Amino acid sequence: MCGIVGYIGYRKAQEVLLQGLHRLEYRGYDSAGIAVVKEDGTLNIYKAKGKVSNLETIMADKEVEGSIGIGHTRWATHGEPNDKNAHPHSSQSQSLAMVHNGTIENYHILKKALIKHGYTFSTETDTEVLVQLIEYIKATNKCNLFDAVREALLQVVGAYAIAVIEKGNPDTIIVARKSSPLVIGIGENETFIASDASPIVGFTDKVVYLKENEMAVISRNRPLQISSIADNRPSKLDIQRLRVSVEQLEKGGYDTFMLKEIFEQPETLKDCIRGRIVEEGKRVILSGVIENRERFIHANRIVIVACGTSWHAALIGKRVIQEMCQLPVEVEYASEFRYGNPFITDQDIVIAISQSGETADTLAAIQLAKNKGAFVYGICNVVGASIPRNTDSGTYIHVGPEIGVASTKAFTGQVTVLTLLALCMGQIRQTVQPEKVEEIAQALLKMPDTIRETLKLNDDIRRLAKTFTYAHNFLYLGRGYNYPTALEGALKLKEISYIHAEGYPAAEMKHGPIALIDAEMPSVIIAPSDSLYDKIVGNVQQIKSRGGSVVAIVNRGNTAMAQLADYCLKIPEVPECLTPIVIAIPLQLLAYYIAIYKGRDVDRPRNLAKSVTVE
Repeated sequence: MCGIVGYIGYRKAQEVLLQGLHRLEYRGYDSAGIAVVKEDGTLNIYKAKGKVSNLETIMADKEVEGSIGIGHTRWATHGEPNDKNAHPHSSQSQSLAMVHNGTIENYHILKKALIKHGYTFSTETDTEVLVQLIEYIKATNKCNLFDAVREALLQVVGAYAIAVIEKGNPDTIIVARKSSPLVIGIGENETFIASDASPIVGFTDKVVYLKENEMAVISRNRPLQISSIADNRPSKLDIQRLRVSVEQLEKGGYDTFMLKEIFEQPETLKDCIRGRIVEEGKRVILSGVIENRERFIHANRIVIVACGTSWHAALIGKRVIQEMCQLPVEVEYASEFRYGNPFITDQDIVIAISQSGETADTLAAIQLAKNKGAFVYGICNVVGASIPRNTDSGTYIHVGPEIGVASTKAFTGQVTVLTLLALCMGQIRQTVQPEKVEEIAQALLKMPDTIRETLKLNDDIRRLAKTFTYAHNFLYLGRGYNYPTALEGALKLKEISYIHAEGYPAAEMKHGPIALIDAEMPSVIIAPSDSLYDKIVGNVQQIKSRGGSVVAIVNRGNTAMAQLADYCLKIPEVPECLTPIVIAIPLQLLAYYIAIYKGRDVDRPRNLAKSVTVE
């Protein structure tokens, strides 16, 4: 839930680190800091509560020399956000500095042992315990920094990605990871480290993704050395190419990343679909399915595990897979899956969905499923992330870097891939008619243009949103494919505006939520012209009769709803299973503009981080 950056080379480390922290700020923004070793071996640490800009302010009059350093932007797990608890943390002698993403579960035990050996602690963090332990081992065993880090990690229980530098040693960074991502960028006479590839983009396109339970010595004078933490056995160097541009990491003229990413969706969906619908829209191909066709043909059941927005996409995926493949599908929160003693067999397929590919709970669910013999299929956005490396097969959604904390284009990309997967499976299982495949595939091919048309609602929604800044509660109602869309719309509003919102199946309104309806509680009704439209009209009438205001999302050509609802947002018509993709657009824009009018930081909403890499 934090961002790590590091550098060793010929540039001024301070500048590389601060730029990297800005790019990683979506991962955490409670506090930020850097540590730099000067050429004479002096170790300097600077840190500040709040955003990276606060750190830049306190460093404005400081000339920080040195071409090696580490940096960190924090999302607090242990200890409140303040200057003291900010990273990097130093050891008692001030000889070591460390940044850390993750949670050390046994830090209390380690801390007690270190206190008995005379160590004192100045912060509330688990990270300080680890850096103190490294110093203690180094002093006691009279060993080098690499051996001390490795021995300390053998005593640690928990998750971590760390980077450690040492006073008097301007030539070495030690890094390691377990259940938390770390990538190493290899340039000409310089090396970069980061929690994800974004700080590396623009410097080099050659990266190494550190694998689970690996550590590395990054040296100014020697090639990169990677080895196993457990037995110190050398690992093969697997250099991969980055396919991310600097332009993708910038706002491109938009006020916020979130607005940019909403408006990118015509292009991102084109990238998501490209090469996967063939034969003039008559056939769908996902290589991860085709190459494992026997597993998909003979599967007894599918279980989808995900968290947050990805879980909402999974609920939509469940419905479309069951419809196209005649196969039972279950959807589980990844965070609950491994604690529920799930019944999984080797005839099951477990689909894991995650934008980042680093979600800790989803990774744990994958491991449990594999241990039970299931075939595990990953749906992920970030190439080279942990989930695609730990699954049997899978599909990338290819929507490009998503910087805004509230997911937008990743959601529509996930729903698109799940629909493609259902069509591909249905074809090889012979459970879907060719005419149905062609109808949906053709509509998907037109989806970028459909989304462009839908985005023309932007100005109407911006004006409408101002009306609802007074609200303290919202109700979102949908049916069928769009019950999960209602959940997603409510989540978007909660995440970025801090207005309480609930998503409900529309038919359940009379089983409780109707008691909340009054003039102060607006409702968003998702009512495309589908098989359940007539049933949802009754919900609108019931809300209006109790004084509630209604924003209805309907298809173009629907004139009847305008007689009932206070506001109508009209979208193009698409096949029923694709309506969530189109309806997501006005829901995203409505949440966005309400939050903007309330003065919220939509890219960095309070208490949230983009990638939940700790439990």
